[in-house]
Amino acid sequence: MTGAPGAPTRAAPPVPVRLSPLRVALAISGPAAIALMAWTWLGLIIDDMSRLPGLKALMMHPDPYSPVQLFGLFMMWLVMQSAMMLPTATTMLIGYARMQAADRAAGAGWAPVLAFAAGYLLAWSAFSLGAAFLQAWLTGVSAMSPMAMKTASGPLTAGVLIAAGIYQLTPLKQACLKQCRTPLGFLMTEWRNGLTGALSMGWRHGLFCIGCCWALMALLLVAGVMNPVWIVAITAYVLAEKVVPGMEEVSRLLGVVLIGAGTWIVV
Repeated sequence: MTGAPGAPTRAAPPVPVRLSPLRVALAISGPAAIALMAWTWLGLIIDDMSRLPGLKALMMHPDPYSPVQLFGLFMMWLVMQSAMMLPTATTMLIGYARMQAADRAAGAGWAPVLAFAAGYLLAWSAFSLGAAFLQAWLTGVSAMSPMAMKTASGPLTAGVLIAAGIYQLTPLKQACLKQCRTPLGFLMTEWRNGLTGALSMGWRHGLFCIGCCWALMALLLVAGVMNPVWIVAITAYVLAEKVVPGMEEVSRLLGVVLIGAGTWIVV
């Protein structure tokens, strides 16, 4: 298959090879370092939001449409998504490293693995930007508390819960979850060579991951965007959804629970 000039094109996927524990550690060392820094920074932000430019101003003098406060919201979401989602992509990164072994033997090194992770983070950066604008708008119309950073009305809380629950039951959710649960299937059908190919694959996998998890991230609007318990709980659940057998049914069950919780609030 060919594409636009200069664009990465699909190629025959290489045969995956078994990696030694040392090579597995090398494959995930870069993304793991980014995730560790993100978790550290996230902990510092949760402890004192004034450490992130714009957030202190948002809480004290809410003007969510100012560039400084919008930037603060974007950085908050970006750090949080990097901390939460990179660990859940570990299986995919290792799978990519296994299939990229031939390129490394030809001198490509580990750069494509980092490019794949960068593409994944680029997709979540776009999501973070959208989430920042959404939170700014909700804060601007007094639907979210700038101090607690969560929904400030029962109907909105119920609406978020019900919408997230309904999405858990949709075929789109299950299709995206399948792409996240089967790294080899994604890599075999989406393989592209080279650094730009790795970046493109990471971007596409990130889009599937967003399709799988955006409704779960929306729950932070209800629980509190900077609520550490919910951040850890959602991270753990997303990881389990991707790697634990039988989680497709748990995903649907969670959808029913969320719909029930939202309906209960309305009633």
